[in-house]
Amino acid sequence: MRRILKIAAAAALLVAAIGLGIFFFVAPAMVERSMNQVLVAPPYEATAAARRLHETLVVADMHADSLLWGRDLLERGERGHVDVPRLIEGNVAVQMFTLVSKTPSGLNIERNADDSDNVTWLAIGQRWPLRTWFSLKQRALYQAERLHAMAQASNGRFVIVKTKADLAVFLERRKTEPEIVAGILGIEGAQVLEGDPANVDAMFAAGYRMMAPTHFFDNEMAGSAHGIDKGGLTEAGRKMIARMEELGMIVDIAHGSQKQIDEVLAMATRPVVVSHGGVKGTCDNNRNLSDGQLRAIAANGGLVGIGYWDTAVCGTDPAAIARAQKYVIDLIGAEHVGLGSDYDGAVDVPFDTTGLPLLTEALLAEGLGEHDIARVMGGNQIRLLAELLPD
Repeated sequence: MRRILKIAAAAALLVAAIGLGIFFFVAPAMVERSMNQVLVAPPYEATAAARRLHETLVVADMHADSLLWGRDLLERGERGHVDVPRLIEGNVAVQMFTLVSKTPSGLNIERNADDSDNVTWLAIGQRWPLRTWFSLKQRALYQAERLHAMAQASNGRFVIVKTKADLAVFLERRKTEPEIVAGILGIEGAQVLEGDPANVDAMFAAGYRMMAPTHFFDNEMAGSAHGIDKGGLTEAGRKMIARMEELGMIVDIAHGSQKQIDEVLAMATRPVVVSHGGVKGTCDNNRNLSDGQLRAIAANGGLVGIGYWDTAVCGTDPAAIARAQKYVIDLIGAEHVGLGSDYDGAVDVPFDTTGLPLLTEALLAEGLGEHDIARVMGGNQIRLLAELLPD
């Protein structure tokens, strides 16, 4: 009888272990597949005129959360929106990869507390190192390590840009080697500093070149548009902004509260960006920018990346994205708008990155000339990077 009980106990442990293994290896992929859907599957067919124009562009996207999901971005994925092969197919030269360190349960655009964290379960499920399970700073450092390792393993097909010189070398090389991609590291929410502005230096040393004070909740640095208090910059947040500017890190005010945006713009000595989002003029909700905010960003010399998902543009096709971009152009000028897809950011999008010729087609349909399309699709982003990246 004891032997039978021992066998039964061992079997129960084995079943539990198998179940845990299934969780570790299967659940994260299932979560990503459900949360990062493509509304129209590839391949995509744009008009001949749009394809011809798109092939001449230097495309740059300011926001993708692809590092969150544990995929090898050197391999073509069967889920999600972005990887190096698909970026090459979509003629994307520069992709900013933004680190998501924490998201609250019940995520919404109105009001979120900071007392829960979905990313912990992804970290455990994807077998991130133990140091990352309960440290947001370590999550940021680990994801930077992962992207650097991918670049090193790519045989030059994928490079990480950190300086003005890196960007210039990459762009010159791409003139004769079109099938290469540059990545730039960014951070979505300064909670990774764990309350200490001095940790800006650690993020910079890890390769990060852009950071937003907040994501979906208030933190020690500032208030979020989607937080509880929605306040401005704290004293630590002001020190953070000052140090970022000293080092040559780009300040991203996406997800910032009204007060945070006002206070960042008041103290900024360099242009700021909204890496991804929408505008109230075509899609009026708490996630998007008012006309007043757009004018203030333009006065600062900054840039707004328009996202591809429904909450950003109130639509589920390329025409909705182009409509929002045209609104910004008409209000503040073509030099202040770009791409901010939010690919792989737990959003559903009308096309993956191979479908970008469809957006070129939609911008043509909005009546934009080729020069302005070139600026929106990447020229503005490249210009700003060449100005703001450190020497």
